[in-house]
Amino acid sequence: MKKQFLLVATSLGILGTAACGASEDTSDVSENADSTDTSNDTEESTESDYNPEEETITFGLTTWTSTEAPTEIARLILEEAGYNVEFSTLDQPIIFEGLENEDVDFFMDAWLPYTEEELWNQYEDSLTKVTASYEEVPLGWVVPSYVDIDSVEDLHGEGEKFDNEIVSIDPGAGIVSITEAAVEDYDLADEYDISTSSEVAMIGELDNKINQEEPVIITGWRPHSMFANYDLKFLEEPNENFKPDNVYVISYDSIEEKHPRAYEILSDWSIEVGDLEEMMLTYEEDEIPFDELAEEWIEENRDQVDEMLAQ
Repeated sequence: MKKQFLLVATSLGILGTAACGASEDTSDVSENADSTDTSNDTEESTESDYNPEEETITFGLTTWTSTEAPTEIARLILEEAGYNVEFSTLDQPIIFEGLENEDVDFFMDAWLPYTEEELWNQYEDSLTKVTASYEEVPLGWVVPSYVDIDSVEDLHGEGEKFDNEIVSIDPGAGIVSITEAAVEDYDLADEYDISTSSEVAMIGELDNKINQEEPVIITGWRPHSMFANYDLKFLEEPNENFKPDNVYVISYDSIEEKHPRAYEILSDWSIEVGDLEEMMLTYEEDEIPFDELAEEWIEENRDQVDEMLAQ
């Protein structure tokens, strides 16, 4: 519903051209030629007068580092193309609603077809996949490598060892919904509670447990700095509740008409998982803001960025 957003996207006006008929009279032909020339001049003027600075692009932003890093890169690229860019930090389900209502223009971190299947099924009639940022990335339940359990099936009877909880992120996130399904699927509901909070809180709990060499289960995914920072492993999950996903940039169906150049630019976007994990780790260890890291990535990948801007 529109009341959840304060941002209103700007629409582009499209100027049509007039067609002229031929006449046998010489003066009519001359007049028609003049009219045609004027129409062509108007059309060329309309194309040359197109100015992205009159448009504001709004990105939906979660507090996940996997969203922040690519969104900062996309912001700088679109600003280089002349757009005004704004962020709207929202819970993921509200971002999908914002896309449907066209109050949010792009979201850089949609995990499909599996992790966010429920949300996508709800909104797919009005949304579109712009491009895949990266493909076939894993997610699931993660434990420190020193934990002597390798499979979700082996968690029965081990609840006390893990304080009877699985630590996850924001309620409403796709990985939380899958975790709830997996707990039921493996009959673990009587032994394990799902503790939801922020990504920062989850990683803080992981760090605390590792420093004490204690067992802990969290919901994990790649790309994420946790895999560069700690020795971790995914628990095997034979029933395949957690499946490797592609990560997409998504928007609403009319984005190509509403913001054509922004759509074309981001249609050519991609990034390596390793690049994102390096950015995340640098952000956490050296406290370098993502906007500075995004500038460095653009400098190092200038050819790719230039190709995107050439669209």
